[in-house]
Amino acid sequence: MMTWRGISSVVVILLVAVMESGCESRGVGGSRSTEFIRTSCSTTSYPKLCYSSLSTHATAIQQNPKLLANAALSVSLHTALSTSADMLKLSHAAGMTPREVGAMRDCVEELADSVDQLRKSMAEMNQIKASNFPSIMSDVQTWVSAALTDESTCMDGFAGKLMAGGVKTAVRGKIENVAHMTSNALSLINAYATLRA
Repeated sequence: MMTWRGISSVVVILLVAVMESGCESRGVGGSRSTEFIRTSCSTTSYPKLCYSSLSTHATAIQQNPKLLANAALSVSLHTALSTSADMLKLSHAAGMTPREVGAMRDCVEELADSVDQLRKSMAEMNQIKASNFPSIMSDVQTWVSAALTDESTCMDGFAGKLMAGGVKTAVRGKIENVAHMTSNALSLINAYATLRA
């Protein structure tokens, strides 16, 4: 016959086993989510950037292509907003040539358009239902493509030999980052659209 102490020991052992298995399953779920993100990002143009920017959202994304596309869009919008604020500050910096001032002004406008397109895309993604899926996805793909074009146009303004030095380097580095984020978001949105087509 088992004593009270013996029963207590068994209960403690069982509780520890249950807790450990719960932790393991959470860990496996987490690793499955990060693996899902890694695999999905491998099809984008900038897989390392894609994974590093989205893996921190693994718990929210789980293994859901829609949530992945939404997260990529959200990260892209946040980056575009931050970059737009940086460009606005930089556009008021002293010591720029007239050509640089003009390119900065154009770039700020292009980024404002890009932010607007990404915002519209986020709002539309939240309205998706089975009945309106094709039309909404078409709009989102068009708007995210337009945002990417705006970002590329901004970078083009700082191309060529006439543009050199610190301003060009600072601008191109920031714009490249947001353009790569938007490119990745578009790839994941396209992949989600294909899954549901």
